[in-house]
Formats: sequence, C-alpha cells, structure tokens
Amino acid sequence: MLSTIIIDGKEIRAKTGSNLLWTALDNGIFIPNLCSIRDNSKPFASCRLCFVEIAGLLNPATACTEKVKDGMKVTINSPRTIRLRQISFNLLLSHHKLDCGHCPKNRKCELQHIAGLEHFKLNDKQLKKIEMNYTVDSSHDLFAFDKNKCVLCGRCVWVCQREGTGVLDFAYRGVNTVVSTFAGMPLSETECNSCLSCVKVCPVGALYAK
Repeated sequence: MLSTIIIDGKEIRAKTGSNLLWTALDNGIFIPNLCSIRDNSKPFASCRLCFVEIAGLLNPATACTEKVKDGMKVTINSPRTIRLRQISFNLLLSHHKLDCGHCPKNRKCELQHIAGLEHFKLNDKQLKKIEMNYTVDSSHDLFAFDKNKCVLCGRCVWVCQREGTGVLDFAYRGVNTVVSTFAGMPLSETECNSCLSCVKVCPVGALYAK
C-alpha cells in the first residue's frame, strides 16, 4: 500500500510504514544522520541529527524512527530542528578527537560531509571538550580501532552482531559509554572473524583498515 506524503513541499509516494529517513534520502532529500542503517529495523537513534517537524506532533521527531503515513507533512529545516541538530552535532564533537589532517577518513568522513551541507563548524567551542585518552587498538592484522574518534553511532555494534561474531558492544553508561570488546580485550584476542564489516560502516575514523 502506498501513501502520499509531503516533505518540504515536495509530494512523494512511498510505501506505507516505510522508514521516513530513508524515504527522504531515496527521493533526493537530505536529512543528516550518522547512526541509521537501511537494514536495521530498530535504529539506535543515538546521533540525534535527523530531527524533523511533522504536522500534528507537538515536538520534533527523529526521522529514522518515524514511519510513513498517508497525508504526513514533514518540515526538515525549521528553526527548532536546525537548533536541535546543531546542539546534537556539538555534543558529538565534544567527545570526538578532531584530528582531520591525520585521520584515515579525512575527506571521506560523514561528520565532515554533514558539517559542509549543514554549515556547522567542526571546531565549534560552545561545549567543553571531554578529553579522550584511549590507546588505539592496532593489535589486529587488518584493521585498528581508535575509540577517541568514535561517535557512538552503533553501526559497528549492529553489523558485528549481524555479520561478524558479536565481539563489539556498548559498555558503561553516560559520558563513559564506549564501544568495546568484552572486558576491553585486544581485538586480536577476540573471536573476530575479520569480515571488516565494522570498518565499512564506520562513518568516521574510529575503525579503519590498515
């Protein structure tokens, strides 16, 4: 069954119940996002970058968790959504080690891409920086893991549990949350099957091939 929705004045026909974020992206309408994966039916909604306004809802909603409904009217760039996305972006940067010049993902980084399209500053100093001093795990022969650059999008966790051996997961809570192996053991000592799926989905330079 198809529904007719309107996104920023553009009428779109889409499958009822399909994901709003991917519906917009598939129709050439950009909504910033870091944590969403097309095949994941239950997105983490952790990056909080895909806020939109939907007619009839009191507050902005994350597009990655909304389903297409007939008659839905969506506004992407309202004053509220722009402000919310800016705050979310700054929060991500507050615990992200910014080292673009030496990063293996430089010019291929989704943070850089979003910053350019949304006119966000990568060196914004509105929020106090949370110092990250994790040791880079380069024990594996094929790839390395730099937690200092992780944005906690959860993509690697999801794909590792789906295509790998589930050696990656979230650990701790609050500002101490990290993606980690069990008990923080080196990657080379885990049962990693070397599929490199985690490297492929990482939006920044946290997981990178050697």
